[in-house]
Amino acid sequence: MTRNVVISGGGTGIGLAAALAFAGDGDQVLLLGRRAEVLEKAGVPGALTYAADLSEVEEVRGVAEFVAAELGTVDVLIHSAGGSGLLEPGPGPGADDPLAAVAHAWNVAFRLNTLTAALLTEALGDRLASPGGRVLFLSSIAAYRGSGSGAYAASKAALHPYAFDLARRLGPRGITVNVVAPGYIEDTDFFGEHMTEERRQQLIAETSTGRAGTPGDVAATLHWLASLSASHITAQVVQVNGGAERGH
Repeated sequence: MTRNVVISGGGTGIGLAAALAFAGDGDQVLLLGRRAEVLEKAGVPGALTYAADLSEVEEVRGVAEFVAAELGTVDVLIHSAGGSGLLEPGPGPGADDPLAAVAHAWNVAFRLNTLTAALLTEALGDRLASPGGRVLFLSSIAAYRGSGSGAYAASKAALHPYAFDLARRLGPRGITVNVVAPGYIEDTDFFGEHMTEERRQQLIAETSTGRAGTPGDVAATLHWLASLSASHITAQVVQVNGGAERGH
């Protein structure tokens, strides 16, 4: 049966890999992101696209209206939008003020990684398939071990209790809610130009598998969690990091 799959950040990286996986099953995929040109060039067969800043309430309302008109019901909602903030504009006036810089970094991190997910989820909550709906969040290994700056890790860790609360709220409707926390994933824009070969080798050495993760590794996990086989799995965080972070 064809499902309606909504993926934020669906034009690049993990979101794009997930979109291709679901489209390969014949599902109707809607790609969301801020850059219309990126979504249009994604090359996902049969996909719909809608450009919006998911941290802005009015733009998220626009997404909800589009979904209502074009899809009606959402079977799978995947939150892949977000990032480290490296590609965002700087703090502007007051950039030399250390406290202003801290405030900017934390605001950017939570806007990109937490607020986008919360707004989109709440906007589409009534449209989730009942029963059988799936909500999937992308977290990070940084939620467990920190990110160096604190802000990014905290903004991803915040998704965990939100997902747990959602799972309790949506469970009676037959909807599952889970989190996938990747480790180092190559072939994404996450690090921008800041990844050195030395750092790359260090991250790979932390794994038990001896390799970097790929967007396809994470997409396959998302695809499985959205399947009927995973219908009794909810309120969980699934790590995809090759053993770089153990347990939990």
